[in-house]
Amino acid sequence: MKTKSIPTTYRQGDVLLQALAEAPANLTPRTKGPRVILAHGEATGHHHSFPRQAADDFTDAGGGLVIVAKEGAVLEHQEHSAIPVPAGVYRGIRQREYSPAQIRNVAD
Repeated sequence: MKTKSIPTTYRQGDVLLQALAEAPANLTPRTKGPRVILAHGEATGHHHSFPRQAADDFTDAGGGLVIVAKEGAVLEHQEHSAIPVPAGVYRGIRQREYSPAQIRNVAD
């Protein structure tokens, strides 16, 4: 009997969430406020975010973004479909793309 596998990565525009087995050591709280914002849009002011009651955000010792999603967390953006994200610990990654001139963040 096949079991349905749970995705370990979630992508919304230029943001990627990658599941971690456990939270890294030495996490520092990142932001306060009503939303956990993973990335701001360059031109529109839109953002990829969770409502604060659904997630917490931290910086790890190397400066990377770590998200702790709670039960019922939904990643939202004004121009993308909302993505339900299971409770767990995730690395937040701003995706990059190659261009002959430079490696740059993906524009969303």
